[in-house]
Amino acid sequence: MASEEFLDLIKSALLAALEALPAGALFGLAAFSLKLGLYDVQGPVPVVKNVFIPPDADGTIQIGLEDVMPLFSFLAPVETCKERIASAIESLKPMTSWERSAAASQSLDGVLIGGRGFGAAMEALFNYLGSEYGTTFALARVFAFLSGAPDYGAGQLDTRRYGEQYASKREDADRALLPEQTSFYKELAAVAVQAGVCVDIIAVTNEYTDLASLKFLSIESGGSLFLYPNTDDSTLPQDMYRMLSRPYAFNCVLRLRTSSEFKIGRSYGHFFPDPEYENVQHIICCDSYATYAYDFEFAKVEGFSRHTSEPPMLQVAFQYSVVVPPEELSNSGLSSASRPKFSIKRRLRIRTLQYGAARNINELYDSVDSEVVLSILVHKVIQASLEQGVREGRILLHDWLVILTAQYNDALKLFQYGAGTSVAVQQIDVAFSQCPQLQPLPRLIFALLRSPLLRLHEEGVHPDYRIYLQCLFSALEPSSLHRAVYPVLMSYTTPDKQAYPRHSLSRAALITSGSPIFLLDAFTNLIVFYSSTADPSLPFPPPHDCLLRTTINKLKQERSITPKLLFIRGGQDDATAFENYLIEEQDVEGTGFTSVMGFVSFLEDINRSVLEYMK
Repeated sequence: MASEEFLDLIKSALLAALEALPAGALFGLAAFSLKLGLYDVQGPVPVVKNVFIPPDADGTIQIGLEDVMPLFSFLAPVETCKERIASAIESLKPMTSWERSAAASQSLDGVLIGGRGFGAAMEALFNYLGSEYGTTFALARVFAFLSGAPDYGAGQLDTRRYGEQYASKREDADRALLPEQTSFYKELAAVAVQAGVCVDIIAVTNEYTDLASLKFLSIESGGSLFLYPNTDDSTLPQDMYRMLSRPYAFNCVLRLRTSSEFKIGRSYGHFFPDPEYENVQHIICCDSYATYAYDFEFAKVEGFSRHTSEPPMLQVAFQYSVVVPPEELSNSGLSSASRPKFSIKRRLRIRTLQYGAARNINELYDSVDSEVVLSILVHKVIQASLEQGVREGRILLHDWLVILTAQYNDALKLFQYGAGTSVAVQQIDVAFSQCPQLQPLPRLIFALLRSPLLRLHEEGVHPDYRIYLQCLFSALEPSSLHRAVYPVLMSYTTPDKQAYPRHSLSRAALITSGSPIFLLDAFTNLIVFYSSTADPSLPFPPPHDCLLRTTINKLKQERSITPKLLFIRGGQDDATAFENYLIEEQDVEGTGFTSVMGFVSFLEDINRSVLEYMK
């Protein structure tokens, strides 16, 4: 039951996708409600053939889609049918009054049915496309647009669980809402992988859609999960263009091997584990932004041997296919008449890495990359949140920092013991002052605890937004994740002159810097903030040919998704969006601004916890 605004946004997104697709691509358009409609755009007028979706939760579309419309009619070549495809996109319409009446008649216990037969439609499409996988096409990518939860036919989701009062039942709402309510979409992801289909799910809604159940269809097939809370300022068309215009690999196989003294502990990323071989992952589609993480364990308690001549080794093998455009085939010796327009090339990259083993704890601390540590921690707390609840994820993160701080102080002999076994409080170094590589970690942990990823349900964090962040954060490379967790705040004396490249996220930092202009990069948002004391002669917003704009454009170009850009003039505009990022003066428990400095009190808590741990 999509609105006109939703459909207008989807049309814009599909037209943007059409512009990004290479000439050799095939394009198919399908719409679902109580029925699944397949579009044939290769004739003079678009033809839609519909098949009804059974309302039963365990029902499937009984007729094969190949019998409804041959796949060659459904998949139109972009090169020759671009205008007709665009016309078909423009012809998309909301549900008819008959369909709305039919959906209403299917209402369940007073809950209005929107008529989104998503699960059955996807299952039928995968079987349809899979019949020609490896012959007609080498990769199929399905972009599925949702205006709400699937609520009709196979894969329908019960959204009433979001409205339940968990507090009265003494249940953890986060534990209740983060797991999937059905295995349907996890099982459907396996069907997609077998059919060579990568699925990107795009939800444009502020209603509860149960992304916890839907996410498996995208992340296990190598796709992405996007959530846009409204149509007004959505960057969906730009994101679609970016995704389809950059190069990507498909039918990928990723394998890691280690030398005998250590082994892979756990792997993280948007892939499908091989059902037969250990440490082998299948990725239907990925681009240069795709990131996968691993942690390792020692094979024996002794760890790495200090007496062997063979250092620790890691080998990464990545096999993948790419589409090679005609210009890259020009050296093949074929004449232009006989040379194919596009070619599929299978490639294998093997990289063998040799590592040195730290001889002591100081060497180990000096080699730490805080951004990579943050990345692994994010994966671990996401896993803990899903398995044991958000509270457990918060405890895990807090305890990790306490143990690291205690071990660091112990290793560097920073503890001073008084009479008995008590530790002198003033001697505990919670800021890692003797190790620059560890110094960013307390701020990063504080910021992660303040993030909606780990804030509690009762603080107003929508469960779908939490799931979206889990999927986004688990796919980001470390430097991007750092910005998403602890944004970069830089200052400018004028739009053409940078003052400082990085400030802490506090009001005090803004005041003491004396700079009139600030640029905050939070990965998904870019905010330009002019302080209330800025010289009125400074141009606002900054002119298009200045250094500040050049920096913004560069950041936008380098990003995997399109960040929203916001200009705020302090003292005149509502500055809440900017001030919410000044987290160091906010309480770590999320209760907003307090009379106590948030980050300072957090370090004091870590200090107390370390003392307790060392007793």
